[in-house]
Amino acid sequence: MSQVKFYGTGRRKNAVARVYVNPGEGKITINNKEVLQYFGRRVLEMIIRQPLELTGTTGRFDIFVKAHGGGISGQAGAVRLGLARALIQADPNLRTILKKAGFLTRDPRMKERRKYGLKKARKAPQFSKR
Repeated sequence: MSQVKFYGTGRRKNAVARVYVNPGEGKITINNKEVLQYFGRRVLEMIIRQPLELTGTTGRFDIFVKAHGGGISGQAGAVRLGLARALIQADPNLRTILKKAGFLTRDPRMKERRKYGLKKARKAPQFSKR
């Protein structure tokens, strides 16, 4: 990773993605792996590419991501948010387009914590009358 031009942090569920954007030819690297090699699903790759396609910057930037925590779906959402934030740093005029599409909103849905006396967050143990 050469000198970083633009940076954005994305979070979703328990996943955190640090997204570094440099001018380049459109290569996306996540944790030193190619997108499809890391996620293994075309749908998740599409989610990541949405901000690029919307703003028409598909072949203009090389993207380097360090993602951790959560699952692959949460990480993909985190990368999308981080990429959108980094693109705004690159070109502040893209903000209105990305905001209208909802790519700058952090998805607040997280797993609810487990309460004592319960099996999960809300699932109670089976009731026995006798």
